[in-house]
Amino acid sequence: QVQLVESGGGLVQPGGSLRLSCAASGSIISISTMAWYRQAPGKQRELVASITSGGSTNYADSVKGRFTISRDNAKNTVYLQMNKLKPEDTFVYYCNAHIWRVGVLPADYWGQGTQVTVSS
Repeated sequence: QVQLVESGGGLVQPGGSLRLSCAASGSIISISTMAWYRQAPGKQRELVASITSGGSTNYADSVKGRFTISRDNAKNTVYLQMNKLKPEDTFVYYCNAHIWRVGVLPADYWGQGTQVTVSS
């Protein structure tokens, strides 16, 4: 089994910062791409940022210059540093990881989601 556990969400004022973390645990051989998605109620989940095992990153246009994704491969953990937050960044944020396990085809795994609310 694999678990992705997220932390770091909460309520923040516009212009503030938050740092999300997501740690993967279980019978993991390796993790390739790790990513953060976000979703509003009744809407499709959208990609916020992704990072490969080699450190190449990709960002949604709406967060470029404000959010930074990083990872610690030794800890199987991905981070999302969110600065200059806006009310329109209010979503549930989910981490995602493409994971290789012993005896199992590689697959995408998801965290449980963490609420980020930007409001004064």
